[in-house]
Amino acid sequence: MARDQITLSQKVHLWLRAGGHTVATAESLTGGQLAVRFTETPGASETYLGGVVTYATALKQSLLDVDDAIVEKHGVVSAECARAMASGVRALTGASYGVATTGVAGPSEQEGKAPGTVFVGIAGPGVVEAVALEVPGERAEVTERTCDEALSALADILAREEEGLG
Repeated sequence: MARDQITLSQKVHLWLRAGGHTVATAESLTGGQLAVRFTETPGASETYLGGVVTYATALKQSLLDVDDAIVEKHGVVSAECARAMASGVRALTGASYGVATTGVAGPSEQEGKAPGTVFVGIAGPGVVEAVALEVPGERAEVTERTCDEALSALADILAREEEGLG
């Protein structure tokens, strides 16, 4: 399975490079693991600018400019927050794409949401999307699958962009 993850990371890197794009990450529940996925690919410095781990709500607001109204109305475990985080890291770093993860890894609920409730945000040229996930399992399984899904979501967007060019 680890080999498939590396392959997806490499594929995303190649698509980013081919399009002249860069990416940055804003992570909460994955705690930096998504950044590892991007940087494990040889040549990653061509496409990966960096990232922030904003585990605390206050950091999501201050570093990523997540609006107080989003936090109050929807909470940090929400599609709205994931989109705002992705947009925020994109603005902060100047990356072509921002990818964000937020959710509940467990073992207990957060904001009334069960462990395994996850949102992945993607912001890029002409796109601000969020993917809602229900990921069963222990903390490590939730964070690993979230990273897989984040890479897959970005790959899907990059593949659509490539189809539009061809």
